[in-house]
Amino acid sequence: MTSPSTLYRGGRLYCPADPRATALLVRDGRIAWLGVDADAPAADQVVDLDGALVTPAFVDAHVHATDTGLALSGLDLSGARSAEQVCAAVAEFAAGLPSDAVVLGHGWDESAWVNRRLPDAAELDRAAGGRRVYLSQASIHSALCSSALLAAVPELAGVTGYHPSGWVRRDAHHRVREVALGSIPPQQRRAVQRVALRRAASLGIAAVHECGGPGTSGESDFTDLLALSGDGVPEVYGYWGELMGAAKARELGAVGAGGDLYADGALGARTAHLSEPYVDGEPGGCGHAYVTVEQVRDHLLDCAAHGMQGGFHAIGDAAVGTVLAGFAAAAEVLGVDRLRAARHRVEHAEILNKRLIGGFVEFGIVASVQPAFDRLWGGERRMYAARLGVARSLESNPFGAMHGVGVRMAFGSDSPVTPLDPWGSVRAAVAHHNPVHRMSVRAAFAAHTRGGWQALGDAGAARAGRDQREWETAGVLVPGAAATFAVWSTPAGVDGGLPVLVAADAQLRGPDDPTPLPRCRRTVLRGSVIFEEDAG
Repeated sequence: MTSPSTLYRGGRLYCPADPRATALLVRDGRIAWLGVDADAPAADQVVDLDGALVTPAFVDAHVHATDTGLALSGLDLSGARSAEQVCAAVAEFAAGLPSDAVVLGHGWDESAWVNRRLPDAAELDRAAGGRRVYLSQASIHSALCSSALLAAVPELAGVTGYHPSGWVRRDAHHRVREVALGSIPPQQRRAVQRVALRRAASLGIAAVHECGGPGTSGESDFTDLLALSGDGVPEVYGYWGELMGAAKARELGAVGAGGDLYADGALGARTAHLSEPYVDGEPGGCGHAYVTVEQVRDHLLDCAAHGMQGGFHAIGDAAVGTVLAGFAAAAEVLGVDRLRAARHRVEHAEILNKRLIGGFVEFGIVASVQPAFDRLWGGERRMYAARLGVARSLESNPFGAMHGVGVRMAFGSDSPVTPLDPWGSVRAAVAHHNPVHRMSVRAAFAAHTRGGWQALGDAGAARAGRDQREWETAGVLVPGAAATFAVWSTPAGVDGGLPVLVAADAQLRGPDDPTPLPRCRRTVLRGSVIFEEDAG
């Protein structure tokens, strides 16, 4: 059945192939034509863009939708600056809940507190009136828990990462998290997933990569989310992070067996695996390795056997080194060309040197990275400096160095670790704390749009049922491409076809740049409007 054609006219199009374009025609979910208004063909309906900018829509290459929805509709602790403020927020939130409810909160980060004392389990018991409490740290790699929740987890004492204070990490955190999130009824879970996806659409995001797996999200959570894909919300492409789980990932409907398949933990929790010790932790502490070289090799071989894209979560340089050694071992069996063709991924890749970056190039690995990490935690005075020292902090998240040697990059948020904020992420890459690692606006925008589609790989495209022509043009405004784009108000103006994101005064540039970011007016996915500003 042919759908009505729509002509969008009177705007500015980010279309390098035709920089003069001011209009485009959408027919049957594809861009049928683009050019200047005067040459526009007839259409069944016309949308006046009123000078707005049209660009390809964003892809967020790493999200946790259920957690994001809970953070958006639940207890947000990102503004807390002390143990007392955390407890006060818990008490206020819990007061509106049934007595048997679980208090779910997210976002606390003690690294920015003057007094870094954390509330203990007994304090959370009192604040929540005896309810179970689960409060994930900003990295989602540790959590504060009440005694009531700890008591609900069988045989928790003695598990790696358990502490009676209620601050749990590593294996203990995974067990507690499973119990806490398992308490959410299916109807509520689907509702908060839609909250997250609608929020994404309102920001010009037309597709997200959900990263699930044991210790991150359950199978029903994962499959429920995939079932929502494209149903008036952005498309969802799932990655299932279970070691030797390629067959399971395929069974669940994932496009890849990777994402949050942990090679290490997180810097915030001091569990990212480093080659040199943390400067603010236990003497000699370098974090934790969760996989071996042999396990990485065998997982990649398992992915090859099932025709699946693979990948790993690796933050510290020691963890990335382990993953790359595993790639080298797999190449001895499969050959480098076959590994490169699979377009495997590494998520985060925060601490790298030139040798490790060279490994990404050699094996054709996609770097799925989060520029907001540097904006929030980089520089000389924030969390990275506290954990790593200033020198290593300034060398973290080397986006410019990776881009400069041809590493494929896809930008994401890791939401709710950092908020869904695509233009903010582009600006963060452009205004990296270390000028050496900055990217151009054009390159950063490409990493957050076309890069997200390319990160799915050919196997991902096939699993998603997309034809080759469509995949080749994904993330570009060109005739024949899917009509997936966003319409923007640009209060700071446009330069070179893209919004102005940084101040003209170099002294104002950086994580606190005052330049207003674009505002999304409309998001279109394959010709269908999934967000319209006036529609709420």
